Amino acid sequence: MPVEYQQSYDLQRHDVLRIATGTEPVELEIAGFIRDAQMASSMSSATRFLVAPEDFSVLKTSGGNAPEIIVEYLLDDPAAANDLQRAYESAEGVPQNGQAVTYSMIRLFNALGDGMVAVALMFVSVVLIAIALLSLRFVIRGSLEDQVRPIGTMKALGIPSRTIVSLQLSKYSVMTIAACVIGGLLAIPLARLLTGGIQAHYAQAPAGLMTVLAPVLSLVLVYLLVIAICTGVLRAVRRIDVVGALVHGSTRSEAQAVRRARRRSAHVRRIGLAGFRGGRRALTRRLAVIDLQAEAGQWVLILLVLMLATLLGTLPLSLLNTFENPRFVTYMGAPQADVRVDLQHSDTVADDYRDVLADAEADPRLTDVRSFAMELYETPGAEGWQLLRIEVGDYSDGGIDYLQGDAPRPGQIALSMLNAEEHQAELGDEITIRPVGSAGAGSAGREETLRVSGIYQDVTSGGYTAKMADEVRPGAAAYVVYAESAGDADPAAAAEDYSRRYPGASAFAMEDCMRQTMSYLTDALRSAAILAVVFGLGVVALITALFVRLRMTRNRQSMGTLAALGFAPDQIGSQVRFQTLITVALGTVLGVVLTATGGEAMVGVLLSLSGLGIAEVSFLPNPWLVYLAVPLALIATGYLSAVVLTARLRRAPMALWINEE
Repeated sequence: MPVEYQQSYDLQRHDVLRIATGTEPVELEIAGFIRDAQMASSMSSATRFLVAPEDFSVLKTSGGNAPEIIVEYLLDDPAAANDLQRAYESAEGVPQNGQAVTYSMIRLFNALGDGMVAVALMFVSVVLIAIALLSLRFVIRGSLEDQVRPIGTMKALGIPSRTIVSLQLSKYSVMTIAACVIGGLLAIPLARLLTGGIQAHYAQAPAGLMTVLAPVLSLVLVYLLVIAICTGVLRAVRRIDVVGALVHGSTRSEAQAVRRARRRSAHVRRIGLAGFRGGRRALTRRLAVIDLQAEAGQWVLILLVLMLATLLGTLPLSLLNTFENPRFVTYMGAPQADVRVDLQHSDTVADDYRDVLADAEADPRLTDVRSFAMELYETPGAEGWQLLRIEVGDYSDGGIDYLQGDAPRPGQIALSMLNAEEHQAELGDEITIRPVGSAGAGSAGREETLRVSGIYQDVTSGGYTAKMADEVRPGAAAYVVYAESAGDADPAAAAEDYSRRYPGASAFAMEDCMRQTMSYLTDALRSAAILAVVFGLGVVALITALFVRLRMTRNRQSMGTLAALGFAPDQIGSQVRFQTLITVALGTVLGVVLTATGGEAMVGVLLSLSGLGIAEVSFLPNPWLVYLAVPLALIATGYLSAVVLTARLRRAPMALWINEE
């Protein structure tokens, strides 16, 4: 059995698989599990099991099956794959009714699953690094202000600023080296934990020089980046005035201190409390707002951290909700419908199509029945005529979102994004086609020039598809019938009925099909999204607690002044909590706005560069989850961190802090 089935259905060795046939069910014992790079992904249109030749013969003769032949080529030169494909498609007398599966398509299927998870984890890593660097600057600046008097003493003794910077830098260098070593060691088990699902689908890569060199170089890069930031912040030591450091305990020069005092004096006059009317609670909040305005530069850290943490938590969730939404089918080159019936790989495909279409149109459970045919054409390419699979039918009702242009009308053709890039076709260009094989019955050799009416996104058939407005004729390679369910009719029951009545057809409810098709992606992406939310909450709790603690340590003297003026410890603590709540809420709102306005563009750029056949994504998020639950959780986490830190003020002798230097 494939490893994917083992994980999806919790299968074990010696479990029994029962296969329904045209006669008696065949039972097979699971002997083991294998990796299948070609068909393991749920994006693949087929799944295969490995059975013994004797069991295969039993299944083949039991009926209830449709034979399919897969021809594979292993080339000495992988670069010649396109030449082989063109030669096969231009040859006469060989089957043309199957889908050509190339190495790039197999990579695409896997990229839609594990690749998207890797992109999500990289996004999480980048955001966490940005938050860490912001916090690093804040911590070093705070440490510098706390040690300003010892630094002033050293400068008064004649110690050069360069020496003082070196002493400070050596301390941070030791801590950075220790952090890199510990982080590097922890990365070994954590990497296995995060990539356990991915490793199950792929063979163990042989260890080489880059296996050791890549993580070591990454740690060296982290070390150099941290030291560079430390060096930049510690340059402020050169500007520290000895008198200001020893007398006032300030890192500012005398001129800077005078300018700051004037600004704050003007600010106090503007917001004076002489005419204030209100109770103690209102006064406490007014003082909190005044202090927040005066120290806005200090609170920018919390604002940015909450904005990035919100982006970290909501963007992967929005992407997950989009992939789980039934409307995502429009990104797969198909209209949104309740029931879909596929007919292909059968000698009676034309007769089956005619019967299915007639029954569907007369079925009271179904409405808005539409049908399309997959016909094989050729179009001029860089090295001769190339095969072009075109879905033919009536597209006047729309149903597909187009990147550019509109649905094709008679004399027009719509190309998938990858096909448009392959043939260097743009909106309004002309493209020549001619029928090949059975698709051109009665019109072999006739060339036709069509105008490109639209370009759409598609991840099926490797992303290389096209659509043309024309009559659905007999002799096509495959057919597909779409229908909506009427009233309260169950689409799944209708699909099961058609599958039972027409063995040569594959009927299914579109919602179930999409859920199963995208399960390989959504299951993996769900884990990454949950991990991103957890990281976001953890970062908010950690950084907010660190910031509030440093603020309370620096403002001990001003808190002591408020206590001496008669403010209760809980009132002083409520000022800090109120300031934290305002900043946390504002940062979260900005993060939500950034996700809603710029998130689609960021994801679109990543998907476009990945070559998956998708260039734009319109998010279809769950608003209760993305725009309410996660933001409220982040705000609550930040506020509770401030509540926990300020609780100690109730027992603190704040009246004595007024005399501290």
